[in-house]
Amino acid sequence: MTTAQSPVELDVQPTPLALLLLGREADPKSERGVECPGDLPSPSDPDLVERARAAKEKLGDKVFVLGHHYQRDEVIQFADVTGDSFKLAKDAAAKPEAEYIVFCGVHFMAESADILTTDDQKVVLPDLAAGCSMADMATAEQVAECWDVLSDAGIAEQVVPVSYMNSSADIKAFTGKHGGTICTSSNAKRALEWAFEQGEKVLFLPDQHLGRNTAVRDMGLSLDDCVLYNPHKPNGGLTPEQLRDAKMILWRGHCSVHGRFSLESVEDVRARIPGVNVLVHPECKHEVVAAADYVGSTEHIIKTLEAAPAGSKWAIGTELNLVRRLANRFAAEDKEIVFLDKTVCFCSTMNRIDLPHLVWTLESLAEGNLVNQIEVDRETEQFAKLALERMLALP
Repeated sequence: MTTAQSPVELDVQPTPLALLLLGREADPKSERGVECPGDLPSPSDPDLVERARAAKEKLGDKVFVLGHHYQRDEVIQFADVTGDSFKLAKDAAAKPEAEYIVFCGVHFMAESADILTTDDQKVVLPDLAAGCSMADMATAEQVAECWDVLSDAGIAEQVVPVSYMNSSADIKAFTGKHGGTICTSSNAKRALEWAFEQGEKVLFLPDQHLGRNTAVRDMGLSLDDCVLYNPHKPNGGLTPEQLRDAKMILWRGHCSVHGRFSLESVEDVRARIPGVNVLVHPECKHEVVAAADYVGSTEHIIKTLEAAPAGSKWAIGTELNLVRRLANRFAAEDKEIVFLDKTVCFCSTMNRIDLPHLVWTLESLAEGNLVNQIEVDRETEQFAKLALERMLALP
């Protein structure tokens, strides 16, 4: 007969790193204003910089490089224009003489540029893996199934889809087919006002936070007027009664960067920096937006800081590449600009567009080799463009 042996007790002391990874300790060195925890190597290899410059010079007017605000500085230095996704797509459309549009952004942005440019122009994305987690949270199949759920609930005819610019061409096309419009973070209120003139309810895709913040903060609806449709649950996790009672049907999607900012982030920065102004993007959670001093799109954030008085203090809730660039830009004016959260770094998919990928793209084009072209099929383009044109026609 054997007896169970007593478990052996090991005298193991967790290391500070282990505790940090388990979330049980803090790293006091991680709070570094607009700096990402941990030092990164110098990104701009002088040889790559010179190669990019030479290839771009060889291409001349044949190439037009677009740089999104969230791109790293090593890429932005080669951009002919910078801006948010829709501004850049319009800039590309206004440059019909450029044979190649190199979009330093993410996939849905390049799709929008292809939709708005001429058939003779070629839109190129330096890294095809540069996607958008938010845009990927709504697929054409999921949205079609959602529309079936709305039809079964007897409300589809009352619903007008409004899709954020940060969505795939397929979702934009669905929106166009069903009488809806596209919006940006700067004109979301106007888009929703238009939608409620067309119908009684709105299906807002794919960012729940922009939809909720615009409806509640800007239009006076209540949180009870909003329901959250989860595409991973039967019927979106909602009853027919909930759908019939709702005014805003929000898709369960979010930005992986902006969604990480928390109310604790706001409270912490106010405690550390007396007199700080908190300025956040409307893709942030509702409680973060409610606690902020100012809320606005990327372009609004830039203009607000441009107009801010010297010596003012700002905590910015948006992507870190832009915050760092703004902090450096306005340092001479004694404007203190810090990142709102100390644990979130860069948009990982946006940062797939790096200098090596850009060099490869420009050198390939200079040698006559078309690489990484983004093409939207004719039918999708037709209906997506219809939705975009409805937005452009908004008063």
